[in-house]
Amino acid sequence: MTRTVETRAPSFPEVVPDAALTPVAAERWQVLCGDTAHWRVGLYSPNLCSRADVTELERHDCPELFLLLDGRLTLVLSEGGGRVREVALDIGKPVLVTSPHNGYCPDGPHTGRALVVERDAFQTEYRDVSDW
Repeated sequence: MTRTVETRAPSFPEVVPDAALTPVAAERWQVLCGDTAHWRVGLYSPNLCSRADVTELERHDCPELFLLLDGRLTLVLSEGGGRVREVALDIGKPVLVTSPHNGYCPDGPHTGRALVVERDAFQTEYRDVSDW
């Protein structure tokens, strides 16, 4: 089944400039801040723990940059025809993602965290892994 979600600017919370942001622990996705009509930044920490847990992939109509901050996190990327490959993120080595994707933390729910940079407005398509 396919579903589409529109994200429109401004798509991030108001924050106090020049002050530390306080993320919520154990959240899959949380948008931290952004620049209206340009970019937003969030933290991604999946609750899934293995490739077998990944049943759905998402694809934005723009690229996303993933940068592992701590723990372990593996991205699952579609190669088409229902085939996927896994990319284990390395701390300090950003990955620009354009493929349909999802992720998991092999050491348990929310044990890895990645900083994600994406546009402030975009469209996301969600499909079952086998439908890509």
